Amino acid sequence: MRRIMSSVGLLLLCGIFLGVAPAHAAGDAVTIDATVDGSPVGEDELLLDPSRASLISVTVHNATDTVRHVKTIRLSGTALALTFFSYDTTVPFDVPARESVTRGFVLDLGQLGAQATGLLPTELEVLDTNRDVLASIGMTGDVRGSMWSVYGVFGLAVFGLTSLAWVGALVALARRRLPANRWQRAMRFLPAGVGTGLVAVISLSVLRVMAPSPAAEIPFVLGAAAVAFALGYLTPHPDADDLRPPPTDPESTQRITRPLPGGVA
Repeated sequence: MRRIMSSVGLLLLCGIFLGVAPAHAAGDAVTIDATVDGSPVGEDELLLDPSRASLISVTVHNATDTVRHVKTIRLSGTALALTFFSYDTTVPFDVPARESVTRGFVLDLGQLGAQATGLLPTELEVLDTNRDVLASIGMTGDVRGSMWSVYGVFGLAVFGLTSLAWVGALVALARRRLPANRWQRAMRFLPAGVGTGLVAVISLSVLRVMAPSPAAEIPFVLGAAAVAFALGYLTPHPDADDLRPPPTDPESTQRITRPLPGGVA
């Protein structure tokens, strides 16, 4: 269980740190503006209600000297470097050089309730015929989904693994079965700390307090990991008698003799 929790925490940490680097669009001189149900995208939280369809209007500004061929408009939401929902809509149109083109379409979000809930970083992207990103705009999506969505169940799973990691470490501490080396004891508590930070980030997202972002994820995860590491390092040293194997009862040991060749015992 400790290995599973350590692997999950390591993968998520790698994803968080990799997510700090900004993504560069294929066309740096192409920008977009968008509205969802008449509300501008990017200024405030974007309400994504699975109970109704949303009218999305996208304006592509082409500041280059070549025609840009748009094929797909994508709406996606991520958290902890994992994508929890993604909707691709095929809307092919061309944007002439030094001009702007606006297109609108209706997006059915009926399946969104089973995919995510809470505040999630959301991105609206415009893709060309090669599915390369021409331009994108980021926002915070307020997803009115179910607690039993993929994102909600993911949070419950992380909470369960974190609880098991804490129980295992504390039971070993109570039974004086932790390693004698302080650094090894600290590493025993580290997965529980990483899990605690992840649970805090997901909980704040589901409760609509704060959306996950590298600026928020890294301090929570590293801070909780540092506290758990320090607790493990400062735990009492197990007694030498606790680490020594139990004595063997000589009366319970039986001597078995075998006859040697020649009939000698």
